[in-house]
Amino acid sequence: MVRVRFAPSPTGFLHIGGARTALFNWMYAKAQGGQFILRIEDTDKVRSKPEYLDEILESMKWLGLSWDEFYKQSDRFDLYRQYADKLLAEDKAYKDGEAVILRVPQKSIKIYDLIRGEIVVDSKEIKDQVLMKSDGSPTYSFACVIDDALMEISCVIRGEDHISNTPKQILIYEALGFKLPKFAHLPLIMDPEGGRMSKRAGATAVTEYRTQGFLSQAIVNYLMLLGWSPGNNQEKVLMASALKTFSIKKINKAGAAFSLEKLEWLNSQYIKEMSAAQLAEALSPLVASKYPGTLLQGKALEDVVQLYKGRMNTLLDFLDWTDFIFNDEVKFEEDVKATHLSQDMRKEFDLLAERLSAVTDFNVKTAEEAFRGVVSQLGIEAGILVHPVRVALTGKAVGPGLFDTMVVLGKERTVRRLKEAFKQ
Repeated sequence: MVRVRFAPSPTGFLHIGGARTALFNWMYAKAQGGQFILRIEDTDKVRSKPEYLDEILESMKWLGLSWDEFYKQSDRFDLYRQYADKLLAEDKAYKDGEAVILRVPQKSIKIYDLIRGEIVVDSKEIKDQVLMKSDGSPTYSFACVIDDALMEISCVIRGEDHISNTPKQILIYEALGFKLPKFAHLPLIMDPEGGRMSKRAGATAVTEYRTQGFLSQAIVNYLMLLGWSPGNNQEKVLMASALKTFSIKKINKAGAAFSLEKLEWLNSQYIKEMSAAQLAEALSPLVASKYPGTLLQGKALEDVVQLYKGRMNTLLDFLDWTDFIFNDEVKFEEDVKATHLSQDMRKEFDLLAERLSAVTDFNVKTAEEAFRGVVSQLGIEAGILVHPVRVALTGKAVGPGLFDTMVVLGKERTVRRLKEAFKQ
């Protein structure tokens, strides 16, 4: 039975690197018909916080990474003490004050990494290892080895920053007489220039991407491509398809570069494939939060969503572009009013407002007919009036079709904004 684990520490939020590690563990388990264990490594009583644990669990659920078993190391302290006492009794460890320390034997330690091949370390480079601290808490490596062994973890999949821990842990496995698991150390996620990830380059918490309007499917899809490829230059990959070809041994050794632009593009592809109803459902809580009390929900919201679906990279784009619908007053983009709205167009606007007011069945077709009638009567090109009217209605120089915009605004607001367009 393939059994793998993701073991975050609740001393901070779940970041993109940790989420990618969790995903590859989860995919490996699912691809092999195995089990995925979530273990919370909360032995640091001072830095571990309940709010971080809650965020980690919520982010895992949002990403769809369900677990088969759940453990917290803080519930297992008695177990670690028992194994420390065993090593003391066998003279494989000694006490220094209240701390328990492993005697490191002189030997060559061989690690066979599923991604990197064989790694050899001389134990002369490793000093005696603290197993239990003087405050009675276990060290990371000691608790990790005991848990991985007792939980029958068959393969330890984690970031390459843990490579230095692996030989130390192998010595603890051997001292306790535990069977060694396989190891696979994932490449780090780098910024686009090949440096370590920073907040600017994307090293933010999963919850931040969620609040920035990214879809969980797009995040998972993108993380999947950071270090692994499904082949055939595929970028948008369905999970069911990915699991058929996923292999830890096919993960690249080199660091994977994170690109926010690529993530946004991928997110836009998922948004385009959603129906207006699905997208409206996803946007509804964001709309309600930004515009409490709005009546624009259900089918009315779907009509607005349909106008912008093909233009959105993230869900927040919708909120940025549609403020003119939810707000009574138009907020003009900088310089747009001065550029597109001149006082000498009052006559055209008044005539258009009059014609639109007279329309009984206000829809895209009748709104366009009224507009065409005005430009024909005035003997001007339609384009001369289109841009100024769009600015008057939305405050923006670009947007969806003018007549679609009029309809989602409604006749009353459209006419009112045309009449008020030249007020200071």
